[in-house]
Amino acid sequence: MTDSATTKGEQTRELILSTALRLFREQGYGKTTMRAIATEAGVSVGNAYYYFGSKEHLMQAYYDHLQEQHRDAVRSVLADEKAFAARLSGVLRVWLDVSAPYHEFAATFFKTAADPKSPLSPFSTESQPARDASIEIFREVVAGSDLKLSADLAAELPELLWLLQMGIVLFWVHDDSADLRRTKTLIDRSVPLIDRLLRLTRIPGVRGVVNDIVGLIRSIKS
Repeated sequence: MTDSATTKGEQTRELILSTALRLFREQGYGKTTMRAIATEAGVSVGNAYYYFGSKEHLMQAYYDHLQEQHRDAVRSVLADEKAFAARLSGVLRVWLDVSAPYHEFAATFFKTAADPKSPLSPFSTESQPARDASIEIFREVVAGSDLKLSADLAAELPELLWLLQMGIVLFWVHDDSADLRRTKTLIDRSVPLIDRLLRLTRIPGVRGVVNDIVGLIRSIKS
């Protein structure tokens, strides 16, 4: 395939994806069909299915796209900040920024994603690439910070921080406050608390409890 053909294919794929996301926002995920997406994008239905086998594939592409945007946007935070609280707060705040265009659409989409059997669930096998990429960001948050943790806790913490983000995402979906004030307050108030709790784990009397918690986490995961 020539470079021009590759570029045209990438442009067509991006056009279909951007059109789908716009229709999902305007009409809702459930009411938007692949035919409607193809018609609005000015391509054949067959061409739409060539790039995306289903609406679920489109949403997985959205996950990946959002994750790439988040990855790029947090680089300055991770490069400039060393304090754990500042790094974590920065990463969570940046996610709000890159997700802002999709806030109105998120509520209707969440009805599908909340189904644990749905491939669109953030916990599904299909969503694993985006999930792993997000956890990797939190691994960098921990590894490059001033936080001193036991090796076992440091290994589990990135996934726990991703779960924290999922809780914030759920809150964000339902947040109708001006400029997402309540979600930002949740981040601003919870991150310092998490920071203090994690620093307490270095106290000798607390280490045993931490080891028990890590053991519980690993037993559930296995």
